[in-house]
Amino acid sequence: MVKEIQLRVKLKEEKIADILKIKAAQQLATAVKHIESVKILRKSIDARKPTIITNYKVAVYINEPAPEPTIKAFHYKDVANAKPIHIIGFGPAGMFAALRCIELGYKPIVLERGKKVQERRRDLKAINQDHFVDEDSNYCFGEGGAGTYSDGKLYTRSLKRGNVRRIFEQFVFHGATEQILIDAHPHIGTNKLPKIVENIREVILKHGGEIHFESRVVDFVIKNNSLKAIRLQNDIEMDTQAVILATGHSARDIYYLLHKKDIAIEAKSFAMGVRVEHPQHIIDSIQYHCEGKRDELLPAAPYSLVHQVKDRGVYSFCMCPGGFIVPAATAMGEVVVNGMSPSKRNNEFANSGIVVEIDVEKDISNFNQFGQLKGLEFQKSLEKLAFNAGGKTQTAPAQRLTDFVTGKLSSDLNSTSYQPGLKSATLHSLLPKIIGSRLRTGFKVFGEKMKGFYTEEANVVGVESRTSSPVKIPRNENLEHPQIEGLFPCGEGGGYAGGIVSAAMDGERCVEAAIQSFQERK
Repeated sequence: MVKEIQLRVKLKEEKIADILKIKAAQQLATAVKHIESVKILRKSIDARKPTIITNYKVAVYINEPAPEPTIKAFHYKDVANAKPIHIIGFGPAGMFAALRCIELGYKPIVLERGKKVQERRRDLKAINQDHFVDEDSNYCFGEGGAGTYSDGKLYTRSLKRGNVRRIFEQFVFHGATEQILIDAHPHIGTNKLPKIVENIREVILKHGGEIHFESRVVDFVIKNNSLKAIRLQNDIEMDTQAVILATGHSARDIYYLLHKKDIAIEAKSFAMGVRVEHPQHIIDSIQYHCEGKRDELLPAAPYSLVHQVKDRGVYSFCMCPGGFIVPAATAMGEVVVNGMSPSKRNNEFANSGIVVEIDVEKDISNFNQFGQLKGLEFQKSLEKLAFNAGGKTQTAPAQRLTDFVTGKLSSDLNSTSYQPGLKSATLHSLLPKIIGSRLRTGFKVFGEKMKGFYTEEANVVGVESRTSSPVKIPRNENLEHPQIEGLFPCGEGGGYAGGIVSAAMDGERCVEAAIQSFQERK
C-alpha cells in the first residue's frame, strides 16, 4: 500500500533517526515496522515563527518496497537530415527550443553570438580583474545565456504556461541533482550549471543538430513580409523558413535592428534599482530568529520583500543567499550589477536586487523621443551614470544602506563580494527620483518588516538594471510575429519570460508553433 501524506517536522526533530517513518506511522496509525520506505515528494521550510518547521509531502510505502529511483528518459531522434529550424541564442529558451526540435524530428541550427561555456570563463575573469567587457562574451552572452553564470534559480510563477515538471526533469536528465524535483525553491548553482549546459550541447550535436558559436546575427532578409534568410557578422547568409528569436533581454542590437527595419516592437514596463548586500549572518538571524550561527541543518536564509510606494511596486528581485555580486555589463562604458550563488550557498554574503517598477508611459516621458526604445535608452542612461560614478571602470558606485536612506556620502564602505570593487558615491542623489525616493521609503519599510535589515552593515550597489527587457516583440496567437512570417519572438528577449524555467517553456512552445506553421503552409 502507498499513501501520500503531509508531515510537519520541527527542526530539533530532524536529528532523530527515521523521523519521517516515525511521524508517518503516528499519522497513519500503524507500526513503524510496517513502513518499508518514505519517499520525499516535496519539501519546504516554514521559518515564520521561532519554532522552525519543515513541511514534507511524502509517499509512504506500507508493507511493500519503494520502486528503485529512475531518471525520466527523453527520446531524441536523429535529425541530421531533417527539416531545419533556426534558433538565435543559446540561453534557456534557445537550449530547450533545440532539445524540443530533436524530440519532434526537426534539425535545430543554433546561432550563438558568444563562446562555449568554459571559454566564457576567461572573459568573465577579464571583466572582474581587468575591467574589460567583451560585447559578445560576458555574464549575459555565451553558451547557456545569462542564467549559466547567474545562479540557476528555478523559481517560477508561470505554472499555466507549460509543464514545469518536464523542464525540471530535463535538467535532471542532463545532470542536475534530483533535489530540484523536491525543493519548493529549487536551485542548481552557478558552479554546477556549466556542466549541465555542456551536456545539453552534446545531446544536440549527437543527434544531428548544429550549434555555431561566435556567430552574431546582424541582419534579417525579408521579402513580402516573410523572413527568408539571416545574415551573420562575417557576411555568411543562411536561408531559413522559421526562426526562433531567443536572444535574451540584453541583446540591444536586435531591438535596434528590428526598429531600423520597421519591424514592430513595443516599449514595455520593467524595473530598475540597486543591489543590496548584507552579511549572510544578519539575514540568517532575522529569518531564523537566532543569534550567531544558524543551525547546521538550515540553508542560508533567503528573503522576499515587496511594498507599494506612490503607486509603484518596490520589491526584492533575484535574491541570492550565500552568494556574490557580479558585473553584468554587456559593453564598455556601462556598469550593471547582478547576483548569483553557488550550489552550497556558502558565501559569507547575501545579496538581492531591490527594484522599482517603471511605467514607460508615465515615468520616463523625457525619453519619448526614442519611441518604442525609450525604456531601453532610459536603462542605458542609468548604466552610464553608474559607470561614471564608479570611476569609469567596472568599479561600482556604492553607499552604506543607512547613508543611502539619510542622504549622505559614506565615508567608507563595508566589505563586499563584488570583485571589481566599490567606490563611495551619492547613489541617493544620482538615481532619478522615480527610483531613488521610492527606494529610500521602501528600505525604511523593509527595516520594519525585517528587524535588522536596515543597517549600516549593508551596502547599496548600483545599478540593478537588467531585471527584464524594456522592449517587447509582439506575436500573435500562433506565437509568430504579426508582421513577419517565419519569425517567432521567444523568451525573455521577446518579453515572454522572466527566468530560466519560463524561458525554457517558451522555447518549447515556440518550436511547437513553428512546426504547426510548417504543417499549415503545406
